[in-house]
Amino acid sequence: MVKGESGTRTRQPVVAPQQFPARRGRIIALSVLAGFLLTVVWSAEFVDRTIGDNVANTMLGHDAKETPISGILAGIAFAFASGLGGTFTACNIAAFGAVAPLLGERPSVRSRLLATLRPLGWLSAGMITVSAAYGFIVGLVGTHMPQFSTAPSGTGLSPRSIQSMIVFGVIGLVLIYLGLAALGVVKDPMARISERFPHARMVLMGVLIGGFLIGRPFAMFRQLFRDAAESHNPLYGALAFTLQSVGNILILAVIFMALALLAGSRIQRWFAAKPARAAVITGVAFLVAGVFTFLYWDVRLLARRELIWYPVAPWA
Repeated sequence: MVKGESGTRTRQPVVAPQQFPARRGRIIALSVLAGFLLTVVWSAEFVDRTIGDNVANTMLGHDAKETPISGILAGIAFAFASGLGGTFTACNIAAFGAVAPLLGERPSVRSRLLATLRPLGWLSAGMITVSAAYGFIVGLVGTHMPQFSTAPSGTGLSPRSIQSMIVFGVIGLVLIYLGLAALGVVKDPMARISERFPHARMVLMGVLIGGFLIGRPFAMFRQLFRDAAESHNPLYGALAFTLQSVGNILILAVIFMALALLAGSRIQRWFAAKPARAAVITGVAFLVAGVFTFLYWDVRLLARRELIWYPVAPWA
């Protein structure tokens, strides 16, 4: 009860809308199945060569993998082009799945665009911090790091493969946990910090995307890695790795800004009609990407080294 100048009135309880979906078990099971099936059909050769190589070759005007990187300017161009060619990775899709519920929160076109740029900016901040720091380290000691090696893995696990397994395994498990947290199954580790820093989740997603550089075996990235390491120039390494990460998310960022401008209000109305939809989209994106990342890099990789059996499609 609250007494004011006009008398006594009853304060109505504030009822929070249902944030989590029903049948979460089914959502989780289907997401895990989708992530597993994606590992079965995924062809790294197709993504790296057909998409990645062609994009980089077109931008640079020559065969990116066969042409040595000559000079800092060439290295900077190569870094951005190779990043653009490696756009479609699981972590990127998960990150932008988390951005999707933010589309169209404002009524005007300008405010919708700014509302979309803000989380993308925080995502970029986390990504650039990790990318620049790792590039700086590569410029200092890169020739002694596992990724510098060009030795074939053969049927065993090379130091480069072990590094990839550790990095992507951790990223995959983090994404899986965040997916379960988004669906309300486990405690949200970002809940308390997000109260003080609303964009902390996007910074974390940026950190995970930046972390991909630490384990990425993409042939053109290894070429960039070796060039930065052999330069012994930490500032060049930091700049090159930063541009590689920026190129990595540029296409998806443009797509989401276009969605915010063209269909943002419709998307937001769709989420507002059932608030649990935002949890479903975010949770599914994280779970599919996390399961795919963990199984592909920590289980299917063992099969590629002929250490275990794993179901793989003929074209993969």
